[in-house]
Amino acid sequence: MLDALLPILIFSALALAVIGAVRRIRLWRQGRPSPVPVIQGLAAMPRRYLVDLHHVVARDKVMSNTHVATAGGFVAAAVLMILVHGLGFANPLLGGLLLAASALMFVGSLFVARRRRNPPARLSRGPWMRLPKSLMAFSLSVFLLTLPTVGVLPEGTGSGILALALAAVLVWGLGEMVFGMTWGGPMKHAFAGALHLAFHRRPERFGEGKRSTGLKALDLNDPKAPLGVETPSDFTWNQLLGFDACVQCGRCEAACPAFAAGQPLNPKKLIQDMVVGMAGGSDAHYAGSPYPGKPVGEHAGDPHGPIVAREGTALVDAETLWSCTTCRACVEECPMMIEHVDAIVDMRRFLTLEHGNTPGKGAEVLDNLIATDNPGGFDPGSRLHWAADLNLPLMRDVGQVDVLLWLGDGVFDMRNQRTLRALVKVLRAAEVDFAVLGNEERDSGDVARRLGDEATFQSLARRNIATLSQYRFQHIVTCDPHSFHVLGNEYGALGGVYEVRHHSTYIAELFEAGRLHFAPWKGGTVTYHDPCYLGRYNGEYEAPRNVLRALGIEVAEMARSGFRSRCCGGGGGAPITDIPGKQRIPDMRMNDVKETGAELVAVGCPQCTAMLEGVVDASAEVRDIAELVADALVERPAHSGHDSARDPQPVAEARSVVKEVTP
Repeated sequence: MLDALLPILIFSALALAVIGAVRRIRLWRQGRPSPVPVIQGLAAMPRRYLVDLHHVVARDKVMSNTHVATAGGFVAAAVLMILVHGLGFANPLLGGLLLAASALMFVGSLFVARRRRNPPARLSRGPWMRLPKSLMAFSLSVFLLTLPTVGVLPEGTGSGILALALAAVLVWGLGEMVFGMTWGGPMKHAFAGALHLAFHRRPERFGEGKRSTGLKALDLNDPKAPLGVETPSDFTWNQLLGFDACVQCGRCEAACPAFAAGQPLNPKKLIQDMVVGMAGGSDAHYAGSPYPGKPVGEHAGDPHGPIVAREGTALVDAETLWSCTTCRACVEECPMMIEHVDAIVDMRRFLTLEHGNTPGKGAEVLDNLIATDNPGGFDPGSRLHWAADLNLPLMRDVGQVDVLLWLGDGVFDMRNQRTLRALVKVLRAAEVDFAVLGNEERDSGDVARRLGDEATFQSLARRNIATLSQYRFQHIVTCDPHSFHVLGNEYGALGGVYEVRHHSTYIAELFEAGRLHFAPWKGGTVTYHDPCYLGRYNGEYEAPRNVLRALGIEVAEMARSGFRSRCCGGGGGAPITDIPGKQRIPDMRMNDVKETGAELVAVGCPQCTAMLEGVVDASAEVRDIAELVADALVERPAHSGHDSARDPQPVAEARSVVKEVTP
């Protein structure tokens, strides 16, 4: 009886899964076109799944091994089940492999069950709580039904009632594992996730050591191109596919500084709201943590309705989008490699460009950038007033140097002027050939772009590119990770391709080349705060620590450091939009500092300095790495001269020239 029944059950489930897949693909295809290399993407999918994605999953060793056993066992068992029980290739070899695969899957499901017994708050509940039982039902029923195939049990063992019971358990497992994979059950991520990896919006993210963090530019010259995202269907189809791949593990939620601060943002909930909008409906069935202060069931939408409505029910409230600091902690932790920040900025773009709905001081800052080329509205001609006594060389006077020092808008901030003066002292101590743009320098456009004003960003960027094209230099060096990121990773799409270094990286190179010498550190305990735009955006974690070690400092690491560093709260225009929460993000970060017992926190970002120094009753002093280095400088020993072979900035006859495109 089972010999006749099993093929019917298996192929019925597969047929329904195919119907569900077609239906799901139609939902994704509501999005805007996005050309992808189909064959190349499908061919790359196994490596992206087994290597790139698993690097993220492997950060939790127990769950990594559980995933290998459960997912690997399921894939192998499903294929072998079709061969053995569906197509009738019932030989001992295939049957033995099927037993091994289903047993492996069953072991994995036991760990899933243990995980779900008392799940952490970040995990979604609801239908996800039945998943361990469904995994067990599938693996155990396949295992028992295969025993006669390998001769462990004689054919026809047991009664017809037992056979029907086993078939019923198999139907339960098939329903969850195969049918539910394409119709929207907890296993939906397995189908959508595989295709998401194949057709990822940022395929350049894949490959060892690769990183892609620059925002995609809008084509402002195309009158038909949407200015941001108003409705779910305004996302590209592979962005919608990416949202559907969410496994609701909540790693993004646990990493999000805005969520921890009680602001109305939960990146997991945001992605699920986009799925709701794509399919149509409400968030009433969402089974995870809500946005802080906003109960589940208040949001609804459809593919062609507004995501953020001025009146009535909407998928997302505007303040949810403006709570994001764009720190990419969510993206860094996501095991499905979903791009949360891209989606948030796309939605901000519509609010800003189409409606001018930028909260807090956002409108004022954008107006200042348009009128004065800096967010504070300061007189552009006063950009170098702080350095009147430094006699800084200007690019317009020298024309060609090794290093162009990008000052950033910290020139208008008295606190950051101390950092800049320290950096100038360091460069001069190392005898670096450098110059500044002076009053020719404009804001890099980072704040405008993160606030959604792509037009102002591109205007600033093109004018900066035009200015830079007049001069020759090897590198740009800056103490601002936001300018570092924008100049190095986002100007390229507009024609400005430069080699940009953060000042911590450059100082480390100068020390290694023997061009800097330091007195021994005699201060107290020091910890280091990783800026988001230096670390997660650009992968630079070691250079600042190398500089501190060169100073003789042993860093007392915070619990959240490196790629898991907590944001200071200063990115993405968050201090400008100023969405309230239960606590302030910089206060939480200074609590992290306090736990180390450090007397000083070293930083490498003007925004981080401002945010952390703004904490009332802070337990540690905040100082930029350049200030620590400048204080420790001693003269080079008389017998030493720096080795030109180790020199990071050798003077050559033909200096490398940036790609210069005049808009």
